[in-house]
Amino acid sequence: MVIRNAVIRGGPARCGAVVQVAAGASAVIEDVEIAPAATGPCLDGIWANAASLTRVNVHGGVNGVKATGPDVLLQDSWVHDSAFFASGAPGGGETETDAVETVGQRRVTLRHNVLVVGAHGNAAYQVRQTGGAASGDLRIEGNWLDGGACTLNLSHAGGPPMTGIAVVGNRFGRASTFACPILLSTRTTLTENSGNVFDDTGAPIPAPSRHD
Repeated sequence: MVIRNAVIRGGPARCGAVVQVAAGASAVIEDVEIAPAATGPCLDGIWANAASLTRVNVHGGVNGVKATGPDVLLQDSWVHDSAFFASGAPGGGETETDAVETVGQRRVTLRHNVLVVGAHGNAAYQVRQTGGAASGDLRIEGNWLDGGACTLNLSHAGGPPMTGIAVVGNRFGRASTFACPILLSTRTTLTENSGNVFDDTGAPIPAPSRHD
């Protein structure tokens, strides 16, 4: 599937994603705006599998981009202004909002993006493992990142240790709730962690916070 030079609004409010690249499929999406016309507490922007996403503008869903399969590239894109709902999330309660989320997937690259979540955001990029899946081979490079409780949240969530994660040359805002650019599971080691600075001063960000 190839989508270029388009604006996608979706239909009535529902659960799922405005654009979904299903397992076994692949996609190239370039120069596209994705924003649901009718949002709801279980509607995201893009669910991506084997997808190359370039210069996409994603906003208005609960989560901007979910890597639901491996081999996802998001580059030169803007993910922002996600929706928050105090109730009605799957399983009940309030929604957990991430600009980008990876659950148990490998070979995901975020490069040269602006990823921002608002006051109710959980993370600009949330990585977790579910059901024993082993996330890894992740590269987070040259992005502008801000918001969330912690801006990058790399959590093993009961799964095996995550491997092959590089966080390189990113610029961070200061809007995270706990003044926490990176939250790193105690069972996760960054393969590379260099050149990450605060955007306003150029000073290096602190070492990752450790918590499970």
